[in-house]
Amino acid sequence: MVLGLMESTGKETKIAYIIGDRSTSDVVVRLRTQDGRDDWLYCHSEILIEKCKYFADRLSETWPTCQILDSRNCVDVYCQESDFDYHVNVIRLLYVVIDGSVDDLWHGVRNAIGILQVAVELGCPQIITACTNYLEAVPWEEAEEEEILKIVPRIGIQAEPILARVQPVNPSAITSVFLSAMHFATSSSPPLLNDLKSSAQEQLEYMLTEDDDAPLLTANEYIKFEVKECVKRLFSRFNNLVIASICDSTESLPEAGDLQLFISYLTDMSWVCQILSKLEIMREFVENWVDASENIVKVLEQDSSAAEIIEMKLRAIEVTSKVLEAIGYGTVIFPTAKRLRVVKLWLPFVRVVKPVIDSFTMNSDNDLVLKMDGELWQSLESSFVSIILALPSGDQAEVLTEWLANQYIRYPDLTEAFEVWCYRSKVAKRRLPLLGNEHGMTDSVS
Repeated sequence: MVLGLMESTGKETKIAYIIGDRSTSDVVVRLRTQDGRDDWLYCHSEILIEKCKYFADRLSETWPTCQILDSRNCVDVYCQESDFDYHVNVIRLLYVVIDGSVDDLWHGVRNAIGILQVAVELGCPQIITACTNYLEAVPWEEAEEEEILKIVPRIGIQAEPILARVQPVNPSAITSVFLSAMHFATSSSPPLLNDLKSSAQEQLEYMLTEDDDAPLLTANEYIKFEVKECVKRLFSRFNNLVIASICDSTESLPEAGDLQLFISYLTDMSWVCQILSKLEIMREFVENWVDASENIVKVLEQDSSAAEIIEMKLRAIEVTSKVLEAIGYGTVIFPTAKRLRVVKLWLPFVRVVKPVIDSFTMNSDNDLVLKMDGELWQSLESSFVSIILALPSGDQAEVLTEWLANQYIRYPDLTEAFEVWCYRSKVAKRRLPLLGNEHGMTDSVS
């Protein structure tokens, strides 16, 4: 049973009021709905007038429609059926909420939201304060948060504290969070932290993604510099591991710990490419990868069917596909010699490794871990074709000759490059008559 305590005038003793006590009540609150529901609550005018503006107005001498029922004032409150219980709860809370403090009577976020709406409608400041304090402090589920965002802004300034956790954040705070997460996401963290690291990487990418909303972060030169420094340190650790593996005179497989480090670094760098691409700062990473490619391929050219070795090769191909895409589509501009070198290094490696990975993932219980997205193979093939078609025709002929004579002709399929080369070579003399032998074009395309 709920009590409300009121001091009697001129005395130190207190009178205990009980909602529903007909013997002491002097007001009947009639809750009525459009569906014909009509419930009576026996209440006390001292509590109603002190704690609720609506009842204070209705019970004042200036209110003309105040009715008398059974020697009691009668106040009608009309509401929707869906809000009926919230109105009952608000009236009951008038008897227990003192100085805006009550912690255990809300029975969840949804119920508190309903009570808050009614408290605002009826003008119950203590309940509004207590309800706001509760909603501001407790966690919300996603559906509850959506409901709060719909309802609370309409309530006004009284409920503003509830929305503090979803207010726009100061840009400097966003930058601090982003850079802290970037440092962690590119660090050499223990395996036990892999889940946390993956989560940080996912959120960093989300912060830079433009979807229905604008990106959370707009990168300036300072942010780009810090990101590049993080990536530089990551690549340096990876490159040191590559060089150490090459210098190992035993020519054996890397130790298990080193294999896991290789896989971890390559996985991080594959993710890093997404960030660098969004920030449009891929060049330095692409240069570093191309410069280190010869050593990387040496480490990867181990004839082993061990799952870790296969995964290491696959992760390296994922990074390479992003590097080749940047080169092939002009995101990063390289001179001819570097582009030809990239093709000659990675094309033979990819064509040999693909069937090994395909065979492993088809026959292994670990296929869900190691399976490579078919779209990525297609992207890799398209990048090779784009790079080859941008080479001088003589270099194209060299690459195509090797491809046509190779047993792995099916992948990457360079048919498109072959067709374009044939067409260009056939019409070259007609299309470029002004150049002639002076520039060596005739010999190169005949």
